[in-house]
Amino acid sequence: MQREQSKEPQIAGALGTISAHDEGSRHGLRARFFTLIAIIGPGLIVMVGDNDAGGVSTYAQAGQNFGYSLLWTLPLLIPVLIVVQEMAARLGAVTGVGYGRLIRERFGNYWGNLSIFSILILNFLIIVTEFIGISLSMEYFGVSPYVSVPVAVTLLFAVTASGSFRRWERFMMLFIAVNFVVIPLVLIAHPSFTTMVHSAAIPHIRGGASSVSVLLIISIIGTTVAPWQLFFQESNIVDKRITPRWLNYERVDTIIGSFIVVIVASVLVAVCAIGLAGHGGTNSYTNALGVARGLGRYVGHDTGTLFAIILLNASVIGAAVVTLASSYALSDLAATHQGLNARLNEAKGFYGGFAAILILAGAVSIIPGAPLGIITLAVQALCGLMLPSTTIIVLLLANDRELMGPWKNGRLLNVAAVIIVTALVVLSLTLMISTLFTSVPVLPLLVVLSIVGALGLVVGLPLGLRKLEAPPHYDIDKRDWRTPRLTLLAPMPSSKARRLLMRAQSCYLFAAGILLIVRIVQLATS
Repeated sequence: MQREQSKEPQIAGALGTISAHDEGSRHGLRARFFTLIAIIGPGLIVMVGDNDAGGVSTYAQAGQNFGYSLLWTLPLLIPVLIVVQEMAARLGAVTGVGYGRLIRERFGNYWGNLSIFSILILNFLIIVTEFIGISLSMEYFGVSPYVSVPVAVTLLFAVTASGSFRRWERFMMLFIAVNFVVIPLVLIAHPSFTTMVHSAAIPHIRGGASSVSVLLIISIIGTTVAPWQLFFQESNIVDKRITPRWLNYERVDTIIGSFIVVIVASVLVAVCAIGLAGHGGTNSYTNALGVARGLGRYVGHDTGTLFAIILLNASVIGAAVVTLASSYALSDLAATHQGLNARLNEAKGFYGGFAAILILAGAVSIIPGAPLGIITLAVQALCGLMLPSTTIIVLLLANDRELMGPWKNGRLLNVAAVIIVTALVVLSLTLMISTLFTSVPVLPLLVVLSIVGALGLVVGLPLGLRKLEAPPHYDIDKRDWRTPRLTLLAPMPSSKARRLLMRAQSCYLFAAGILLIVRIVQLATS
């Protein structure tokens, strides 16, 4: 099948280049290794970017308030990240178009526009929190937010608007390398590895289960599996020109990124546990700056400095990738197909949107008396609002035969994906409802939603698997199959179950969106 762009230039990654005419046959570990380092990038960047300012703050809060006891939540995220992001990576490599455009083409303008505008609002708020992370980390070193934030905005735009995907990816790899400062952080803080392994293997909660601890666990999961990741990774793979021939290497890229993000998160939890858990209770956390100062006071000045550097680096990476995800979404909305390889004068809309988001978010983050509490609430609630819809849609797209051909999900992958998506939906609904209605008891709510989700799996999963059609036979090498022009595809098959699912999603998004607006207005006027 022919891809939508007839010309297929070379893959120019941060660490290597693959020719446009390379057929992909590799023999020997050395050849495969050099191919991997050329491909590696989108999966690693999207995963490390997810350990952003919000992630670092959440992990620090878990360690400070609950010690080592919540470490068991992090290894559980590895299969979740791999399964969800593998589907996004496969969609990008096979279709050659962005996630937002796929939704518009296969589900209609209503769902496409709703997804894109929702992700733009959510991303803007997330970027504000990234600049707050930058200002807090630099405040530790005595630098005013009125200096640090404008400098960060300028540098982020300069790096992104260079007109070269390879140059941008190299900058991202430098930022990713800064994560290795967790090594001296561990050497200075000396967390107990025996306790870490024990806590990671055996679920328990310091002080027992409570609404606070359950919400923090859900926040850990929510900050690690974010809706913007799907928009970013799929479009970034398209931007890098990765095709199905190189998909196995991209899967390894995603797996490596998943392990790195969990390892770094675990270290941050452990360091904050050993340094701060003994100096307060389960509500002692204030903010990331307080954590850095606390580590400097109780563990050593170097520990606080290293934590501030990690927070700064995480915030910069987060701001870069989430803003780029927003630019990709805008490109999908306008159907311009622009990306990082275009020069500034060739893609004024793409880079103009990128600059506008950076400037507006940076300005909001340094407004005196800015409603940071409302922004944080909105980010949590919107993540909980959007994650069910985005994960369900990516699962439906990955099972679209017209779109994916021989690359559609297999039975085992569908079983794993459906279970994971159901769990994410239950957790997201719990976070959303408890955020909007603070008087609702969290534990009973989670139990009720879990029972409903489990019953849905027991009834729906066998029926869904029974209706799955056998994969079709293609005379072409699977690695060479690409999605035909989207305008030539037959419409996505409709069924009563799918129509009910989409209508239920629409009603949920509308009702929850109204409640969220009401809640924000109440907080703003109180």
